[in-house]
Amino acid sequence: MNFNATLIGQTVSFVIFVWFTMKFVWPHLLRQMQNRETRIADGLAAAEKGQQSLVEAEQRHSELLNEGKQKAAEIIAQAQRRGDEMVEEAKVSAKLEGEKLIFAAKGEIDRERTHAKEQLKGEVAVLALAGAEQILKQEIDRNAHNKILDQLSSKL
Repeated sequence: MNFNATLIGQTVSFVIFVWFTMKFVWPHLLRQMQNRETRIADGLAAAEKGQQSLVEAEQRHSELLNEGKQKAAEIIAQAQRRGDEMVEEAKVSAKLEGEKLIFAAKGEIDRERTHAKEQLKGEVAVLALAGAEQILKQEIDRNAHNKILDQLSSKL
């Protein structure tokens, strides 16, 4: 076995293998690696954009949430003011209605009092006439007159 011929044959085979690999395989591998590198770079850029979009969306969400809370607080404050106004209006209305009822009741009381006085005057007149009639029917006696007047006054 010749050591030099084997070594030269292996060297030639290796050189042919390297040439073949560099000519046909290596460009394909480089192209694939470049494509992968581009996809990774694009993915990283998209991830960075996504992170920025997420931060912006969170900020916008926070702003909208604060704005919504502020509007809700304003609406609640308006409702509270309107409720207070309605209560005040109801108080004023109730007070006016109460005054009207009191005025009407006083008028009714005055009418009833006048009517009662007229009835009492009529009854007193009838009783006075009845008393005078009884006094005139009996003999004129001071004690009898006083007794009759006491009976009349007890009836009144």
